[in-house]
Amino acid sequence: MELTWRPLTLGDAEQLATVFAAAEEVDRTGEHYTAADLREEMQGPDLDLALASTGAWAGDRLVSYAAIRRRDAADPVHMPRVEAMTHPEFRTAEVAAHLTPWFLDAGKRVHERAFPDAPLELHAGAHENEHWYLDALARAGFRRARSFVEMRADLRSLPPARPLPAEYEVVAFDERYDDLTRVARNATFSGHWGSAELSPEAWRHRITGAKDFRGDLSFLLLTPAHDAVVGFVLSAFHPADFAGTGVRELYVDYVGTLSELRGRGVATALLGHTLAHARGAGFERSALSVDTDNAYSAVGIYERCGYEVADTYYGHVLPI
Repeated sequence: MELTWRPLTLGDAEQLATVFAAAEEVDRTGEHYTAADLREEMQGPDLDLALASTGAWAGDRLVSYAAIRRRDAADPVHMPRVEAMTHPEFRTAEVAAHLTPWFLDAGKRVHERAFPDAPLELHAGAHENEHWYLDALARAGFRRARSFVEMRADLRSLPPARPLPAEYEVVAFDERYDDLTRVARNATFSGHWGSAELSPEAWRHRITGAKDFRGDLSFLLLTPAHDAVVGFVLSAFHPADFAGTGVRELYVDYVGTLSELRGRGVATALLGHTLAHARGAGFERSALSVDTDNAYSAVGIYERCGYEVADTYYGHVLPI
């Protein structure tokens, strides 16, 4: 059947969820999405559906999609994110041949509107099991630049938690500290590969204002005057994953400490504090993702908290 291509709309979220569910049956990435999850992502301030999304339709059935998300900053390179998902029945050479030039063309459109004077480098991520998509990225000229591991911790057998530094106060996330936390996140991750600053709008949409954010299981380390966040663990609970696996898993989106506290075991202590509270709240497992080449030995920090490697993702780049 000949496919027709057009940009997606929010009304396509139900069909997009069907594509994701069919893909997960084959790819086994461990990720599950409802229509509500995808609709929330489609409404992100970093995505212009009319400008930078496309979907393939077999009659009235959505079978493939792709999108380009701009970054909030180009410091100094703009690194729009490429994302795509195709129903396993339609993973053909013809679909790949349509998508690979679209990535480049749409990426340039997004870039020209956001940061036309900055260098451009497209970024894409894929699970190790997404073989067709990995091949499509390679055909488009992307090169593998980084490896990330998904790590999981069994909360029933946690190592003893380390003590937190007495000169700071640990509190559960509170709206009063929302922007201080964003500032701390931007400062902490400014040197991380592929990371860019988050604007207040993107921060609220992606993290603290997201429907799955768990502020009660996100913890901040504050200065005595409560005028700065020096450490943080930010967590979420995804009901779609629980429905798919039957396991109550707390996903840790961000762990960070400011540079002046590194090397003192603060991140290990704050994460251990978080996991103990998660266990007390009835969670069975925790998960997070980390760059294997992280300059601050984050993998070791997480292993000390009981995490073990479960899956691998690859980061790909295409300099323009």
